[in-house]
Amino acid sequence: MSVPATSLIYIHGFNSSPASFKAGVLRRVFEQAGAADRLHIPALPPEPRRAMALLEATLAAAGPCALLGSSLGGFYATWLAAHHDLRAALVNPAVRPWRLLDKYTGINHNYHTGEAYRLDPAWVAQLRHYEVPVIERPEQLLLLTQTGDESLDWRDGWEYYADCHLYRGLGGSHGFDDFDAFVPLVLRFCGIEL
Repeated sequence: MSVPATSLIYIHGFNSSPASFKAGVLRRVFEQAGAADRLHIPALPPEPRRAMALLEATLAAAGPCALLGSSLGGFYATWLAAHHDLRAALVNPAVRPWRLLDKYTGINHNYHTGEAYRLDPAWVAQLRHYEVPVIERPEQLLLLTQTGDESLDWRDGWEYYADCHLYRGLGGSHGFDDFDAFVPLVLRFCGIEL
């Protein structure tokens, strides 16, 4: 009996969606390889508990998988990797998002859908529940960061993920410039053959 091929779950960031640039790049790569069914990009609700419940359900349905998380999605991916013994690639991840998102409480709009919602301060507090104080399996994480990140301080990730596989690009942006050039590295690290 053959082992099912590894799938990828892409976890988008705060106020983002499956319509993001990185999600689109991944979708094209998997579709061109005839493996669209092995890419999962859930549309996360803004409340962390609901987002994590959806991610847990996605994991349960995906079979063998690895994770790719961007920004807040990188924070979620770190927790999921630790609790499910998974490999994960993290693109400009948020390390302590509760310190960043408190300034966004109130009305927000999703970057892609335009959907308005109210960010409850209690949701910011929920994020602390998903903190991973110590990374116990650093060999299973790949950090991709760029020093030109205008939203997060790249040094936070560089310090927190110091024992993991690390890539630091000079310049760039929070969106991670030239992301498409890094997809082969991400797939290889995650053990995904297309």
